[in-house]
Amino acid sequence: MCNLLMIVNQRAFLAYYLYTSIIILLLHTFMLSQLMDLILTVDNTDNFSDNFFVLLAMFISCCKLLILLTNRKNIIMLIDMLMEKPYRPSKSTEMEILYKFDKDIEINTRRFVYLGAVTMSCIILSSLSMNFKNRKLTYRAWLPFDYSSMILFYLMYIHQLISLAIAAFINVGCDTLICGLLVHICCQIEILTCRLKKIISYSNVLRDCVYQHYHIIRLAYIVNMKFRLIIIIQFITSTLIICFSLYQISKTTTKAKYIEMTLYISSMLTQIFFYCWYGNEVKIKSHQMIDNIFEMEWLTLNKNKKKSLIIIMRRTIVPIQITCAYIIPMNLDSFMGILKTSYSTYNLLEKIRV
Repeated sequence: MCNLLMIVNQRAFLAYYLYTSIIILLLHTFMLSQLMDLILTVDNTDNFSDNFFVLLAMFISCCKLLILLTNRKNIIMLIDMLMEKPYRPSKSTEMEILYKFDKDIEINTRRFVYLGAVTMSCIILSSLSMNFKNRKLTYRAWLPFDYSSMILFYLMYIHQLISLAIAAFINVGCDTLICGLLVHICCQIEILTCRLKKIISYSNVLRDCVYQHYHIIRLAYIVNMKFRLIIIIQFITSTLIICFSLYQISKTTTKAKYIEMTLYISSMLTQIFFYCWYGNEVKIKSHQMIDNIFEMEWLTLNKNKKKSLIIIMRRTIVPIQITCAYIIPMNLDSFMGILKTSYSTYNLLEKIRV
């Protein structure tokens, strides 16, 4: 029986690494073909724009895939942490809070998957109607061989569409994972608030609350530290992708292409909006802890309990802040700044074209 389990585990291990290798190969060969086209073939602003916004999207997908693979053990560690004390809910009211936040994560994930699926379907249908029948690839690419033969064209065409679909769902998986962890930080803050309301009746709760608050701050620090590179790349590339996508829309002549680019921009905006929205929620909820403590009947507590509350309040004066490169905060102001920067860059491209 043990030998059978070992054989099954080895085969599963080999299948996992074979699958991972195929995904990495597909993404990186597509990105490399676009990069070589940018270096060797592109000779004007329109061609540069046609290539560059897709190249950036593939670049960030490759980065996210590699960062997720290198952080696989850290992701498992974070999930295990949320299943243990002091994070694990212990009362029915705390379970209801956890269920509410889990439901929000599930709904957002579904919406993001639907948006990605609709965008991909539109790109595929648009490509089949305009590019495929004219023996033209969906996106510009430099290839070291002539793909004019029917079989090679089909292979390259399918390669681009499969790589694009993989990139889309890697983005969905990575973004919903990180944003889901941010939602769980908000959930832990709300559970802590619920526990603090019980300190009047239960004297042994307050020590656990101080311990939990420290671990919530630690959880936020670990999430920010482990995924800071993804956040940095997402902020920079999203700004460039949005501006080049706007440029693409301004020069498109077909309705199908216009719808495709609109959905593409919506997906990019949704990605960065999720980061900024939930980063903003973490900051607001952590800062509200002071108000929640003052709303309690803390005057009836003894001196030691008041000191413990002061420890929590002193930590809460500086709210939990998820940042990009430890400089730019992830909040709604940063999201508006990205939109303004993207539009300014788009205007610059329009002036260059004129």
